[in-house]
Amino acid sequence: MVRASEEEQESYRSRLFNFKWRNNENNNATRHAKSLSVETGLDEAATGSNEAEPLTIIHPSKGPPLLRSAADEAALAAALAREKQLLADMEQMKERFSKLLLGEDNSGGGKGVSSALALSNAITNIAASVFGEQRRLEPMPAERRARWRKEIDWLLSVTDYVVEFAPSQQKNKDGTNMEIMTTRQRTDLHMNIPALRKLDAMLIDCLENFKDQSEFTYVSKDSPDSDSKRNDEKWWIPTVKVPPDGLSEAARSFVQYQKDCVNQVLKAAMAINAQVLFEMEIPESYIDSLPKNGRASLGDQVYKNITVDFFDPDQFLNSMDMSSEHKIVDLKNRIEASIVIWKRKMVYKDSKSSAPWASGVSLEKREVFEERAETILLILKHRYPGISQSSLDISKIQFNKDVGQAVLESYSRILESLAYTVLSRIDDVLEADRAVNKRSTPIESEDETLVGSMTLSDFMGWDFDQAGQGNGDLESKKDVSDDPLVKEKLSVVTTKKTSYLETLGGVKSPTARH
Repeated sequence: MVRASEEEQESYRSRLFNFKWRNNENNNATRHAKSLSVETGLDEAATGSNEAEPLTIIHPSKGPPLLRSAADEAALAAALAREKQLLADMEQMKERFSKLLLGEDNSGGGKGVSSALALSNAITNIAASVFGEQRRLEPMPAERRARWRKEIDWLLSVTDYVVEFAPSQQKNKDGTNMEIMTTRQRTDLHMNIPALRKLDAMLIDCLENFKDQSEFTYVSKDSPDSDSKRNDEKWWIPTVKVPPDGLSEAARSFVQYQKDCVNQVLKAAMAINAQVLFEMEIPESYIDSLPKNGRASLGDQVYKNITVDFFDPDQFLNSMDMSSEHKIVDLKNRIEASIVIWKRKMVYKDSKSSAPWASGVSLEKREVFEERAETILLILKHRYPGISQSSLDISKIQFNKDVGQAVLESYSRILESLAYTVLSRIDDVLEADRAVNKRSTPIESEDETLVGSMTLSDFMGWDFDQAGQGNGDLESKKDVSDDPLVKEKLSVVTTKKTSYLETLGGVKSPTARH
């Protein structure tokens, strides 16, 4: 009996060993197929269930797992593509900011420009490469639009870390309040950067609005349909072709509305840019290059026209030669130089001896001359918004050390340039429409005021009718302008301290930083 029992136990052990061995083989195959790691002790616990229901091994290349693998591979490929694009963006970001840190001096010898100028140049170069010469009224390609948004966000991110101290209240555990100083983004950046971003989006959306238009097309200059009488100054710009009957009323109203929107963007960008340039310090190198007095800067004839008893800015500009951009910029340079000279003389009014800026002109007259020169400069900036920068502006940008001001100036300047370009392309369409219909005057709303055709009255807000009521009923505005009394009043009004931003149709920059 004992021997029979031992043989039965030995047989049972042999069968159990064979079952475990086969079960381990099945589990290994299952683990290879499913890529799972299973504890060794689970093999013995699974034997009971395996006896009731044998394990089924599904080959990876057969059945439903094939569909799951294809989806997983597609998701993996998309993730790899995103990772690859992210790495490329990171490399590009490293290159951008490395150039900023090196000051555009790749040799690393410390001969680069300041961080402010490097950042200003980077924003200007990105805008030039993305926008270039906007030759048509058409949407920006999606790739260029994404590139512009991505790279300008990189450079504008610097302003998030330009901070200033501000008082704040902190509540202690015992309930008492204590005043502490915390950091926040600088006020001028906090106010102006969102405004410039909004202007940026408005300009791009304006171009996007011309996506579905079919009223006008563009033809090359060599095309038979091109206008042979076109001015050769814009030979590289495609010619606008409108229907034989001109634009429809709906299309004309749409184009005019887009022009009004871009015109407002241009005014706002000019206001911010002018305010930032005004706040920048005048470099000593520019001051050292100035002549001794305002007469030497302006020239005898211009100085005589500004210092007359009855000054009329419009008559002054009509007497000047404005036939080329070079002559306009030269006039701006001379007027700005004279303004700086007169302001410095008023600052040094108490120095009576060693007076490098002393002269025999009284302070009151010098202040009047300065205001007249600023009025002329204001009209020039609005009548010719697309001309090159003056020597004073270039000098300020070149020697500026404030990173925040550099970003605001460059960003507003490129938006101003883009708005002026889009406005010119819209004018090309309206001009072609007027040429087809032989219209003699532009089609505009009654309350519209063009940037390039404003008069001094439009800028300064003068009302000739109200002026006439104080001196009796006048027959016409022309009679008012010929009246010596009114001229005397105009000469007094021009000496009024008027802010540059107050003359831009209500579009003002945020309060200046102190």
